[in-house]
Amino acid sequence: MTPALHQSDTARVEAFSDGVFAIAITLLVLEIRVPPPETTAHGRTLFMALRGLWPSYLGYALSFLTIGIMWANHHSIFRYIRRADRYFVLINVLFLMCISFLPFPTALLAEYLPEPGGRTLAVAGYSGTLIVIALAYNTVWWYGVRGNRLLDPDVDRAAVDTISRRYLMGPISYGVSFGLAFVNVWASLGVHALLAALYLLPEHTHLMGRARS
Repeated sequence: MTPALHQSDTARVEAFSDGVFAIAITLLVLEIRVPPPETTAHGRTLFMALRGLWPSYLGYALSFLTIGIMWANHHSIFRYIRRADRYFVLINVLFLMCISFLPFPTALLAEYLPEPGGRTLAVAGYSGTLIVIALAYNTVWWYGVRGNRLLDPDVDRAAVDTISRRYLMGPISYGVSFGLAFVNVWASLGVHALLAALYLLPEHTHLMGRARS
């Protein structure tokens, strides 16, 4: 297969992936429901009803940022991975299946976070889903880079190794958040917020830090 056809394959993978990411991230907002008029009865104002939706706002913000950052990083890996084969495409589909599932644990988190009897399992389920997503993402990356299988021939190998180590932090960190859910749900959610902030940093920031060390 010619290089041009290989690049066409990766372009199709990116286009399909972008569509799934867009749908998943749009579905999140559907869980923020307009309070029905009867919720403002007995002296309860609309403002109070809207304020009571704070778990939905929190779940939306966390998941929107998480999906958005994963989309940005998924887009970035194609600066290094320049070819696609059947197995890479199928692994990527598995990853996208995990991404499209995230609105469900997000809705579960929003529904049960105010409930002391259910919040632990809801946060643990949310963290567990992100562990699976992070593992699937790493599988996409590692399949592409292992043995330079699908990499650009002129790729910076040191950069690839640095990015690989960075991506490995995801499953480990989400594992920490999963364990914390059974100790303190707010600490667990704090780990999610910290991870979102960490992965907002562009990859070249980590590469520059490695170069200076």
